[in-house]
Amino acid sequence: MRIAMISTPFVPVPPRHYGGTELVVHELVEGLLDRGHEVTLFATGDSHSRAPLFSLYPSAQWPPGWFTDLNHTTWAMSQAAEGSYDVIHAHSAAALALQRFVPDTPLVYTLHHAHEPEMSAYYAQFPEVAFAAISNDQCRREGGVPRCAVIHHGLDPSRFQCTRRAASYVCFVGRFAREKGIHTAIDAAELAGVPIRVAGEVHPRDRNFGHAEVEPRLALPHVTYLGCIGSDQKVPLLRDARALLAPIDWNEPFGLVLIEAMLSGCPVVAFRRGSVPELIEHGVTGLIVDSLEEMVRCIRPGGPVDQLDRQAIRTDAVARFNHRRMAAEYERLYDEVVAADATTPAGQWPISAA
Repeated sequence: MRIAMISTPFVPVPPRHYGGTELVVHELVEGLLDRGHEVTLFATGDSHSRAPLFSLYPSAQWPPGWFTDLNHTTWAMSQAAEGSYDVIHAHSAAALALQRFVPDTPLVYTLHHAHEPEMSAYYAQFPEVAFAAISNDQCRREGGVPRCAVIHHGLDPSRFQCTRRAASYVCFVGRFAREKGIHTAIDAAELAGVPIRVAGEVHPRDRNFGHAEVEPRLALPHVTYLGCIGSDQKVPLLRDARALLAPIDWNEPFGLVLIEAMLSGCPVVAFRRGSVPELIEHGVTGLIVDSLEEMVRCIRPGGPVDQLDRQAIRTDAVARFNHRRMAAEYERLYDEVVAADATTPAGQWPISAA
């Protein structure tokens, strides 16, 4: 199958540091190539891929902007229209409206964000598009999408390392925002009497929160601030951590760092929000808690988190969250969409949930 894969113009594929969507695009492209498909990647020029790469922007355009996205996606869709592809897979919402100019090629669109009413109303205008949600929780909340496959993210397990003996610290990896719970993670570690290593940065929209709640905590003696890290630092960080803390305060649609931790044999201690209950097997790959006090109890030295089998965590994660499984499920979705496009009226084809 010939597939046009349209990434974002904001972060290269794969990302150097921050960039969950672009990391998933990279893993998916690699998995599809391994399955024998012809994939063309439309991304920024500083991307790297085994697939043929085409770019409008020579380098990543950060911070994100609407006109940048529209310009990139319009260009990519116009290129795809001339390429005789079997399916276009886009990761930008602008592609939905632009698909009107490529009516003869089926479009798959992956939802990468939490529920937004305005976006749901927009999605409802495109019943002919094949939507893919990244968790069952996200799918249930997305009222604007009448038919939607659920395909969990997957990563290459060989990129991660596992050890049976953890170091003394817990960690937090992610955007420094209130909904991500960086402040709660630091407080939990302090109350539990354990060191914490934190990696990430404050984005512009979270600047006030970062100044008031994050900066003072980064100066506390039990905190080691690592900055915004790439894979070279993230792999040993997760490998050796006693636990990854995810005290999220929103309905996160997936949480890529959760599976990165589990692929490293690192248990996840997370609040019961969004996709957490379907990603973490409580008591096996991590612990799901409902309060700061519960998190503190779990991560105290010798507490419940230290009773989990790190090798069993990795084994479970490799089976559930590897990139080959993700690629196979998207392949099945592509097959259904292409077959239905040839035989049924627009908007009438079924989608099988993964």
